[in-house]
Amino acid sequence: MSSSKKMVEVYRASGEMQARVVQGLLESYGIPCLLKSDAASSVHAFTVDGMGEVRVMVWESMFDEAEKLIQGKDNG
Repeated sequence: MSSSKKMVEVYRASGEMQARVVQGLLESYGIPCLLKSDAASSVHAFTVDGMGEVRVMVWESMFDEAEKLIQGKDNG
């Protein structure tokens, strides 16, 4: 088993709700993901200089498939 697995950003949402929609889409296709934010959503309700942004992270090996799903290019 390789320990070099890395998570990469596949989508940058303007807020937690938008990020959760993308997370739900990816997970419904079996793509695990992680949401990362630099600020607490309860403190910053609005995006100011990127502070309210939430990054959707996926395993590097699943990036291409995740990106196609997010862009609506599902092959299934």
